[in-house]
Amino acid sequence: MPKAKGKTRRQKFGYNVNRKRLNRNARRKAAPRIECSHIRHAWDHTRSVRQNLAEMGLAVDPNKAVPLRKRKVKAMEVDMEERPKDLVRKPYVLNDLEAEASLPEKKGNTLSRDLIEYVHYMVANHGEDYKAMARDEKNYYQDTPKQIRNKINVYKRFYPSEWQTFMDSLQNKKMEVD
Repeated sequence: MPKAKGKTRRQKFGYNVNRKRLNRNARRKAAPRIECSHIRHAWDHTRSVRQNLAEMGLAVDPNKAVPLRKRKVKAMEVDMEERPKDLVRKPYVLNDLEAEASLPEKKGNTLSRDLIEYVHYMVANHGEDYKAMARDEKNYYQDTPKQIRNKINVYKRFYPSEWQTFMDSLQNKKMEVD
């Protein structure tokens, strides 16, 4: 659809804009931010991506770093062995990445406080009677006995030590009552 006549405005040159800063900021925005802190701190902005990664001992193209053996030509394998290896000037980056990768993964998922309290309430009042739990007035979401059993099993799986202490405390309360 064409624009209405007289509605476009002529662009005027901004004399008060610092062109050097404008170009530098544009370049900074154009270059992607490197998420890995080890690589980001060792990165040299004056070098290319290939040179930077070669200095760190990392591969730009994994297909070229670990080539597949070709069955047809035997002479090419000899040529590949003669090629000199790139000098690793920043081996600490590779060591840091390997150390970080060898750390065990943290368990990030947890259960909600409401679900934990729900399970505690149900088990404390009804024990293993899932049908009674399903009829309980605190069963707001109208869970079936199987759904309640599954929620309790999930809690047992996520927090085995807390579950054991909870069950021990229930046993102690029953002994005190008897």
